[in-house]
Amino acid sequence: MTDQLTVRCVLMRGGTSKGLYFHEADLPAPGAERDALLVRLMGSPDPLQIDGLGGSRPITSKLAIIAPSTREDADVDYTFGQVEIDRAGVGYAGNCGNISAGVGPFAIDEGLVDAVEGVTLVRIHNTNTGAVMTAHVPVRAGKAAVLGDFAVPGVPGTGAEIVMDWSGTVGAKTGALLPTGNPVDEIVLENGSVVRATICDAGNPCVWVPAADLGVDGGEVDFSETVLDVVREIRGKAAAQFGLCTDWRRVDDESPGLPMVGLVAPPGGYRTVSGTTADAADMDLRVRLIFMNRLHESIAGTASVCLAAASRVRSSVVDAVATRREPDTVLIGHPSGITPARVAAHAVSEPPYVSFDLLGFSRTARRLMDGAAYYPRPAA
Repeated sequence: MTDQLTVRCVLMRGGTSKGLYFHEADLPAPGAERDALLVRLMGSPDPLQIDGLGGSRPITSKLAIIAPSTREDADVDYTFGQVEIDRAGVGYAGNCGNISAGVGPFAIDEGLVDAVEGVTLVRIHNTNTGAVMTAHVPVRAGKAAVLGDFAVPGVPGTGAEIVMDWSGTVGAKTGALLPTGNPVDEIVLENGSVVRATICDAGNPCVWVPAADLGVDGGEVDFSETVLDVVREIRGKAAAQFGLCTDWRRVDDESPGLPMVGLVAPPGGYRTVSGTTADAADMDLRVRLIFMNRLHESIAGTASVCLAAASRVRSSVVDAVATRREPDTVLIGHPSGITPARVAAHAVSEPPYVSFDLLGFSRTARRLMDGAAYYPRPAA
C-alpha cells in the first residue's frame, strides 16, 4: 500500500476563475466520501490551501464534475462545487459562470462532444440548478481554440471568445426572475436602518443594493469589516426570503455562496486593482460584488447574467443607476475593469413585464494542466 492515492483531473482557467475539472466516473458517488476527497485535493481547511491545489481565494477554490448527459436537450451534465477555504465543506447551492465557460472546451477536448470545426455548440445541463446553458466554443483542428483577440478584464492577454447563452436560467433557483414579486424590496437591518434591494434570480440568485445606501461610493477596491458585516446581514435576510437558510444569522453555515450581494452605483472613474484607469464614459454602471463575504476581484459570470437581467426590470435599483450606451449590452465596471454582458429583452404584459431573448456573456478559457492529482490515503 502506498501513502498516496491519485485521481485524474484537469486544472483549467474559466474566465476569471480557476478550478479542477473531473470526469464524474473518476470520482466516488455524491456524498460524504466525494466531498472529503474534493476538500483534501483543494487543501482545505487552511487559509492558504498550502497542502492542496487551491489558490487560497474563493475564485481559485472551485471545481466542475462532468459526464455525458442523461437529458435529450443537453450534451453534458455539469455539477459545480465551491470548496470552502477555512472550513472542510463543498457548496453545491448554485452555479459559477466563469467555471461554466470551461465546461464546453473540456467536453470537446475530452471527447464527450464531437468537435465541429469553426464553432461547436455544447448544451450544458447544470445539475445544481436544473437549467441548460449553451456554449458557443471556437474549435480549430478538432480541439477547443485557445488563441484569439478577446480580452477579459482580470485575465492577462487575450484568448478565443466563448459565448455563453444563459437565457434558460431565469428563475432556475426560485422559479421566478423576481422571487418576491417586487422590483424593489426594503430590508430592515437590526440597527433599524432600511436598505433598498432588488432580489433577482437569473444565472444565480443575487441581491442588488445601491452603494449609497451603505454609505460607500461604488468605486472601491476594498471594504472595511463594518461594511462587510452589513452586507452579510443583507445577504442573510435575503437568503431567508429565498428559502436558502432558516435564519439570517445562519446564512454562512446553510448557504455560504448564495445569494451574492452586489453594490451598484452610476458610472464613475476609478483605479482598477491592476492600477489601470476605468473611465466613466466606457461603462453603464459600477458594481462591487461580495462573494463568500469577500470583495470579488472582478464580476462573477452568473452575477453578470443576473445584473443584466435586473437592468431591464423597470424601476429596479439597477435600472435606476445604469445608463444604456448599447441596446443589447450592459457594460459593467468592476474592480478589474469593464466587462460586457449581453441582454436582448422585450416587454410583456405580465409581471415582471420583461422577457429575454438572449442573456449571457463572453469569456475565454484555457487548459492549464492535466494528469493525476495526489492525496494522502484516508485513515481507516
